[in-house]
Amino acid sequence: MTNSTLSSNRTGWYALGCLLLVGSLLALSLAVAKLADDAGAPRLGFLMVAVTGAGVLLLALAAVQRQPMKLDRRIIEYALVSGALFALPNALGFLAVRHVGAGFVSLSFAFPILVTWVLALGLGMERMNLLRLSGVLLGLSGGVLLAWAKAGGMSGAQVWVVLVLAIPLIIALGNIYRTLRWPGEAGPVYLAALMLLGGALALAPFVLAFEARQFAQLLGSADVLRLLFAEVAVFTVLYVFYFVLQKIAGPVYLSQIGMVAALVGTLIAVLLLGESVPPFLGLAGVLVALGAALFHRGASHHTSPPTLAVAKP
Repeated sequence: MTNSTLSSNRTGWYALGCLLLVGSLLALSLAVAKLADDAGAPRLGFLMVAVTGAGVLLLALAAVQRQPMKLDRRIIEYALVSGALFALPNALGFLAVRHVGAGFVSLSFAFPILVTWVLALGLGMERMNLLRLSGVLLGLSGGVLLAWAKAGGMSGAQVWVVLVLAIPLIIALGNIYRTLRWPGEAGPVYLAALMLLGGALALAPFVLAFEARQFAQLLGSADVLRLLFAEVAVFTVLYVFYFVLQKIAGPVYLSQIGMVAALVGTLIAVLLLGESVPPFLGLAGVLVALGAALFHRGASHHTSPPTLAVAKP
């Protein structure tokens, strides 16, 4: 076995470990949001403060690591656009969690992979690969099965169901944008910090318009404060590895986190939040696991690792 093959295998296993960690933390962030909502926290304000805190911590981490921290018009654009594309699906998820449950919101994250795959193929960022395609379709079928079973038991929340189903498209656009416009001279932790701070900036007008009078509730409850610190910690670790995963594996591989989040989020919702067990949970879990395994195997058959199509300023 050559050194390049060994290095490729190590990168593949590292990417898989990042994938499982990021998907699980994404599901956990939604569960914390549900608990904060139950504790009376303003939902958008809670999200804005959490991502601001995580962004500040990541800036400090980037400085400690001495990552390049250039700030020019191109990087400001990256921060604002990627921040808005990050904030919008998270805001929809935080707002919808009261109406459809953390489990269903987690399930919506199973679908970005197919949208990202189609966009990446159309833009020439990915090559057609039957193993990868089979993995996408298997994992997606597991997510669809869970979502269909979950949505069938809801009444009076159809508008929120439709809004939640818009989340995958926005996430896919964000995955593609971050790859195409990745500033090559900036480190991943620094870019993650800028995306979070850009997301907080995008959320600020909505918080001021709809939750200005409720903002004090974030500081008035010990339970909410504990959950806020927990969410900051989750976001900090989540988005360090989120950007590392995007850099080493590309947007389509990254979008598999949704399949992991869908399964883990459903388990958290059932085991910790007391939500009902959706039908076909076992079958859906098997489909998602098989899909991830096939996709990972398809990635390992590439002759070269995914590259970032970095646009010039």
